[in-house]
Amino acid sequence: MEMMTIGQIVNTHGVKGEIKVFPLTDDSSRFKKLKSVYLDGIETKIESVKIGTKVVLLKLSGIDTPEEAEKYKFKYLEIDRRNAVKLSKDSYFVVDIVGCSVFDTNGLKIGELTKVLNLPSNDVYQVMGDKEILIPALKSVVKEINTIDKKIIIRPVGEWYED
Repeated sequence: MEMMTIGQIVNTHGVKGEIKVFPLTDDSSRFKKLKSVYLDGIETKIESVKIGTKVVLLKLSGIDTPEEAEKYKFKYLEIDRRNAVKLSKDSYFVVDIVGCSVFDTNGLKIGELTKVLNLPSNDVYQVMGDKEILIPALKSVVKEINTIDKKIIIRPVGEWYED
């Protein structure tokens, strides 16, 4: 079973053992479709879901007090990758592209993708090499993404970015 991280527990909520989860997805409503998550490698049933503006409130089976919920603070929630949403063509899970090596079409290594920034107009890839560079996730700039080989090919930086 291949696991995928979908959120991090950031705090407790209320007196019934609810947890506040920072979602690691671009669509928090996906939590409503889940019946269970894995917490510390153990499948745990979801009893209720409330979607907030920045966090998701979850009530998990077996966590019934704030003290029990506190034990899981800063831990991650996972799902079986088979239960992940189906992505459209040319869409990728952030977890699959972070860590990819980024090269330009001339074969020059730019660095490693360290973070994906979700901005209103488009996503931006933060790449660390000799210096940090922000790459717009646009088809006109990003030419190829190969998640199996962990490699991303972009147009040469000087063609779309001035230093």
